[in-house]
Amino acid sequence: MNPHKTKASLPFPKSFWTTQQSTPQFPILEENQTTEIGIVGGGMVGIISAYLLAKAGKKVVLIEADRLINGVTGHTTAKVTAQHSLIYDELLQTLGEDKARQYYEANISGLEFIQQLIEELNINCAYETKNAFVYAETDKGRKKLEKEATAYQTLGIKGGLAKEKADLPFSIKEALVMYDQAQFDPVHFLTALVQEIVRLGGKIYEHTRATEVIKEKTPLILTENNSLILCQKVILATHYPLNDADGLYFTRLSIHRSYAMVMQGAEKIPEGMYINAEQPTRSIRSVQGDNGEPLLLVSGEGHQTGKSSNQTIFHYQDLEAFGKDRFAAQRPLYLWSSQDLQTLDKVPYIGQMTKQTDSILVATGFNKWGMSAGATAGKLLADLILGIENNFSVLFDPTRKKVNVADAQTFLTKNSSIAKDFVVGKLKQPDKMAAELMPDEGGLVEIHGEKVGAYRDAQSQLHQVSPVCTHLGCTLNWNDAERSWDCACHGSRFSYRGEILEGPAVKPLKQLD
Repeated sequence: MNPHKTKASLPFPKSFWTTQQSTPQFPILEENQTTEIGIVGGGMVGIISAYLLAKAGKKVVLIEADRLINGVTGHTTAKVTAQHSLIYDELLQTLGEDKARQYYEANISGLEFIQQLIEELNINCAYETKNAFVYAETDKGRKKLEKEATAYQTLGIKGGLAKEKADLPFSIKEALVMYDQAQFDPVHFLTALVQEIVRLGGKIYEHTRATEVIKEKTPLILTENNSLILCQKVILATHYPLNDADGLYFTRLSIHRSYAMVMQGAEKIPEGMYINAEQPTRSIRSVQGDNGEPLLLVSGEGHQTGKSSNQTIFHYQDLEAFGKDRFAAQRPLYLWSSQDLQTLDKVPYIGQMTKQTDSILVATGFNKWGMSAGATAGKLLADLILGIENNFSVLFDPTRKKVNVADAQTFLTKNSSIAKDFVVGKLKQPDKMAAELMPDEGGLVEIHGEKVGAYRDAQSQLHQVSPVCTHLGCTLNWNDAERSWDCACHGSRFSYRGEILEGPAVKPLKQLD
């Protein structure tokens, strides 16, 4: 295990994908709009659904709180695969054979749809067909792969045990392959669709945060600057859905962070895409550098948002040590983290948000696998609006009611944990006095007898905010590597200046400077 450097400092994280971004910029929405379809969220699901609906002749307005493709989609590993680590043996037990097979088919459908769009629009996005592997380094992991291989056989999945086909530069006990999966550059792919949306007459607005969907006869999207979008239908593709009290989504989703790093100089970068069967997670793939040179992307180190047992900087240090030890990689060029939502049964919620209204649709809960599933979601939402039959609508229906014993236990554990987090946060005492903070250091401090969230930047300026989440009032935790305030209850994140980085919060932190 790499010895952690407690005094080490990292540069502010930046994603490999968004650093290369050439997506056109769009204005802020400053006046009311009337349209047929209002789409909130400019990532994989929002852009694909907007493209398909505009192509079908619908009037579409898409809004994004930040820049397009700068959220979860821009902070992914960008594997396009139906191999979601070890999932199919579990789905056979919890959902049964028919739905487990549908889950596989839905993700293969998403992969094929991405291929189709790339060919139709002649998109240059570094798309490469790759075999996907889960590998094991322990006997316990090997047994898990053997069970998953049996599930592959039951479901007719193209793959199986294939240790001899793995090309990792270190010894493993076993490997499980799924053939003919893919990897790509999501920013270049979606930028081409954005250009098509504009060509087809769609309207796009950036730096326009939706704060609420008002449910009238026809829904209204309210933005933070009080402009309104009057729609016939609304798609919420915001990762964590707005109006999360509708359908009690905040009780049905758990939030997790994971970390990624692109490194140069690796001696042997494998041809395939890999993820391990053990913990901590290690996900591996290649990417292309500026001059076409191969670089190593490693990711993993997942934990529930705001609840890491280690300092955030340690997760990056462990990924760096893994890249150096296993692949002889050199220094990291890019590093970033991402936030993912998981549903109770590990199947995304895609479709009508509640039974009471058919005018608001949602897509959320992709459990770290939002590329193939995100493409499927974009097409499913467009089909629902256009009245086109879709084979996967029942599987992903957000209003599905069947809850098994395991799901019920997950529900109870999650919500009792949130209640505990709320109480523990309120009792948490300041770490130190504000005057004790060094440059590039933050934490909970005491100022005039009050708890304050403070960060002293590299120029020694002190930034002070209320350390209370504006979503439901939980106390925030300081994230040392990303200089952010993170909520353990529902996953909202804020910059050290109080700006929203991740929902479900729709209001910034109060500044106390």
